[in-house]
Amino acid sequence: MRSLFLKIFLSYWAAQALFVVLAILVTSAIHPQDSPRFEYFRATTADQAAQAFARGGEAELRKYLEVFEKSLHTRAFFFDPSGQELSGRPFPQWARTLALGAPSKSSGIFAWLISDRRVTQPVTTASGQHFVLVFERPVTPRLWFSPSRTPGIGILVAIISSGLVCFFLARYLTSPVIRLRAATQRLASGDLTARAGGSRKPGSDEIGQLVRDFDGMAGRLENLVNAQSRLLNDISHELRSPLARLNVALGLARQRTGPEAESAINRIELEANRLNELIGRLLVLARMEGGEEQSPLEPVQLDKLVQEIVKDAEFEAQGRNCRVRCEIGEHPVVMGTANLLHSAVENVVRNAMRYTGEDTEVEVRLDQVTAANGAEAVIRVSDEGPGVPESALDKLFRPFYRIDDARVRQTGGVGLGLSITDRAVRLHRGSVKAANRSGGGLVVEIRLPVASRSVAAYTEDEPIPESETSTARS
Repeated sequence: MRSLFLKIFLSYWAAQALFVVLAILVTSAIHPQDSPRFEYFRATTADQAAQAFARGGEAELRKYLEVFEKSLHTRAFFFDPSGQELSGRPFPQWARTLALGAPSKSSGIFAWLISDRRVTQPVTTASGQHFVLVFERPVTPRLWFSPSRTPGIGILVAIISSGLVCFFLARYLTSPVIRLRAATQRLASGDLTARAGGSRKPGSDEIGQLVRDFDGMAGRLENLVNAQSRLLNDISHELRSPLARLNVALGLARQRTGPEAESAINRIELEANRLNELIGRLLVLARMEGGEEQSPLEPVQLDKLVQEIVKDAEFEAQGRNCRVRCEIGEHPVVMGTANLLHSAVENVVRNAMRYTGEDTEVEVRLDQVTAANGAEAVIRVSDEGPGVPESALDKLFRPFYRIDDARVRQTGGVGLGLSITDRAVRLHRGSVKAANRSGGGLVVEIRLPVASRSVAAYTEDEPIPESETSTARS
């Protein structure tokens, strides 16, 4: 039983019901009380038995007791003060014992129930004769549910009422924990507006204080992330204007200077292009963090997208003394934004080309596997470079993270490509991770959920119905 609600509810209910039932049963056992109606019935029966004996003696008394036993399904005996049964019928020893005033010697765990069923009723006639009527009430369900005996209806009401109280108590105790867990899951999935308190005002107890502290933490995180996103966006936009003017000035300087300044101008142009690329990546990252890059979903054929990226990369690899090889095992179709997926895969391939050794090759492989949540497209990009320390594998997808600043300056990286890949893949409900290869180098694996078969069956030239697109999005 993993649910905290069920643990609290069932344990409280079982304890309360046990306490109530035991209290009622013990009270009934210690203080057995007969109802006034039963006492009147007892006295009337004994008086009528005495009258029958006075009218017709043993025969009339036997006839009366036999009718009494048949109608009420019980046994009855009529004794005189000496212990003689006056109807002339066989009788058990416990009946004579009770008639003489001695307690019954019943034994066993339920002896108190049996002795409580065997009752006596003394009677005195008008002539002054004394008799004792002894009879045994039958064991029927009404014994357990009659108002004069064990109060079964009271027990049932007590169990139901205690169950309701325990239900609302368990609900009251666990509802903040359930809201806190749901808000934590939303916050972990990227929804910074998640709050555990919601529209309700948290209580003043320990759980209420925990909910209030969580909401405060979530609000602080939202403010920090939004401030960082706005800072990146604002800085990037502010840098674009002077960079544009720098490019104009650079063009004028190239026209007005001679060959002796060509190398310096080329260097300035190279650095300006790098700065322009950095600003562009910053803008993309800021828009993705702010949710501005979420375009309408469309089916994307990953095999064609990967082949296009590898074709461009192979052309650029000629100047880097390396090669790029592509292997297509499957032809999966995913629902997403083509330009975001193109940027995500291209950043990984370019990163592999940047760090692979000379006269080596970068391998890009596309497959489709069956996972717990359904079919997934798997893109693996492997290089033959130096790899990265194991402690840095989880940090590769952080913005501006660099393992070696000197090597990054040589390769021209700024530490934003893989972070853009990570964000783009997560927007498509996928995952990305990096690992070192056993033979040296790094392998980056991208996993994306595959679209349904009905969506994948359509070709690029055929329109996709809105119903199919909605199904794939969900």
